Amino acid sequence: MKTRYDSYCGLYCGACPILVATVKGEVEAKAAEWDLPVEDIVCHGCKTKVNAGLSADCVMRLCARDRGLDFCVECDEYPCGTVQTFERDGYPHHTLITANSEAIADGGVDVWLEEQKKRWSCPACGTAFTWYEEECAECGGKLYDAFAEEADLAEEKARESEGETAYWKLRRKLRSFR
Repeated sequence: MKTRYDSYCGLYCGACPILVATVKGEVEAKAAEWDLPVEDIVCHGCKTKVNAGLSADCVMRLCARDRGLDFCVECDEYPCGTVQTFERDGYPHHTLITANSEAIADGGVDVWLEEQKKRWSCPACGTAFTWYEEECAECGGKLYDAFAEEADLAEEKARESEGETAYWKLRRKLRSFR
């Protein structure tokens, strides 16, 4: 089965530990680590027929499919309350869905997927990593995880309201080269 790394809501599934475990053939180990049944964590992406429990029941996924949309951002009601609640639910990797969705709408999914693949790869050795990994499993390099990205996004939003947008955009861009 083909794996899909894009989602309806704007998450990059290539950094999801469940999808990564599926791709690497490490589902049994991940299921044991998380004390879950194996069938609950096998996933090839929410746009496929093989979804982890969380993806299969996702309200945004079901809504987008019912409406015939490829992405939530295509909906006339975007951003709806469901999207806004998900984005603010306390999980740092969820805070990026609006920015990701806008990037998909502006530049297309192929460009976005390439950017995300690069973003979620170790800058030192190129090994892919998941949302909450702080250190590269391959080379030991420091990673820019979802916690750090969420903090930078919050800083950027605060600075935008103070008119320092250009500085923070440049700072964020430079940080991506570390």
